[in-house]
Amino acid sequence: MPKTSGGKADPVPGNYEGIVNRITRDYAGLSAGFQQIARFLTQNPNVVALESINAVAAKCGTHPSSLVRFAQAFGYSGFKQLQAVFQTRLATAAPGFRERISALEGELSRNEDHGNLGYLRDLVVRDIAALQDLLEGVPEEALAETARRLAGAQTVYIAGQLRSEPIASFLRYLLAMLHRRVVLLDPAGGLAQEMATTMGGGDVLVAIAFRHYAQEVVAIADVATANGTPIIAITDSQLSPLARDARVLFTVPEDEYTFSRSLAAPMCLVQCIAVATAAVLQPSRGAAPRIPTVTGMAHDRAVQGRRARPAKERVP
Repeated sequence: MPKTSGGKADPVPGNYEGIVNRITRDYAGLSAGFQQIARFLTQNPNVVALESINAVAAKCGTHPSSLVRFAQAFGYSGFKQLQAVFQTRLATAAPGFRERISALEGELSRNEDHGNLGYLRDLVVRDIAALQDLLEGVPEEALAETARRLAGAQTVYIAGQLRSEPIASFLRYLLAMLHRRVVLLDPAGGLAQEMATTMGGGDVLVAIAFRHYAQEVVAIADVATANGTPIIAITDSQLSPLARDARVLFTVPEDEYTFSRSLAAPMCLVQCIAVATAAVLQPSRGAAPRIPTVTGMAHDRAVQGRRARPAKERVP
């Protein structure tokens, strides 16, 4: 059983948050094999909860006996007791959530190998599950603090490369439409890290990276930490290198896809972040917060221009 610094035995974590916090605390001292298991468990909680030990081991790239030893290292009798903690997370997330996950898995199994529409159905069903997981896993406090920081920052810097680049670009677009000063730290010209050195304490860095984390994004986050710039991290687990120094941490676990990670859940998250920021910037609006669009603004300018022309110059 794991020991605390005082030599006393740590209590066995009885809930998902407890085991993830314990794994995060002890991660640096784990063996390479146990670190691999720790990453998989924190990145794929639904897989751990719903699949057999053999299936989890195969996807994790380890042997079932290693999962048993990992569980025992954290005080559990075996993998089944550890798995029960992950299952409780699903069962208590929201009424009927576990049933929805089971129904989605049933939908997948009934519609395998049905050509191109089968591929589409598979992707849509998995994205529905990812979005439901996002809904249950994002705390109100994290969204509120992120909105306040983005609304009050002198400059918002955004770093996201490789698979995360579309998410970063989309967030840049949304915040620019809210008239925020935004700098996208893209790799063009090899100057992203040099540009990052201009960040200060009054700015905010939104760092986005998932499994096989882009090294330049991690390096930019390190620059932000050294400069005292608050970091809002969007990543896949508490073991991510972005999580260590983040002021606000959003974890979006990654499901198993046949190509690359789906962008449905992280795109929905940054859209929500932008709407929450708009709500802070538009406190006097009676209606829902509004994010303008480039085409909509161009249309409004054209309408205003027509109204401003003298009546005799207007086209009938």
